[in-house]
Amino acid sequence: MARDLAIDLGTANTLVYARGEGVVLAEPSVIAINERSGEVLAMGDEAWHMIGRTPEHVVAKRPLRKGAITDFEVTQRMVRLLLERVGVSRFNRPKVLICVPSAITAVERRAVTDAARRAGATDAQLIEQPLAAAIGANLPISEPVGNMVVDIGGGTSESALLSLGGVV
Repeated sequence: MARDLAIDLGTANTLVYARGEGVVLAEPSVIAINERSGEVLAMGDEAWHMIGRTPEHVVAKRPLRKGAITDFEVTQRMVRLLLERVGVSRFNRPKVLICVPSAITAVERRAVTDAARRAGATDAQLIEQPLAAAIGANLPISEPVGNMVVDIGGGTSESALLSLGGVV
């Protein structure tokens, strides 16, 4: 049976959380690609250690900048590898919830969900980072009181006032 997963696709690091298990994968958001063949050589920690230490035809890329996808194809490949590392296969396809910055465009939102679906997810939903942070901190976001959340990430920082289940 497929697990429900949450992915914090960050500029600096990516975390994968499985329901009932906690964080099952934490890796730098880096992927190393052989530009001659298009082959993915490494991802995460291994690719991060390759930065600045590879021949010209091997490039370690960060496919996200300031919380937004800058290279859709590379992000899709990275998401696919992340899902493979946590046991996703053709026969075990999860539902995925992905954290995104509040300010990304509709096109960027579509790119993120498409990347997850193409990587093997049966369903991909998005949640804004401040809302995810508030839920993770067990704040009473559904109540008629204000909750200030500051989410400090590797590439973006966001603050939001939350009340009645949404950003005010």
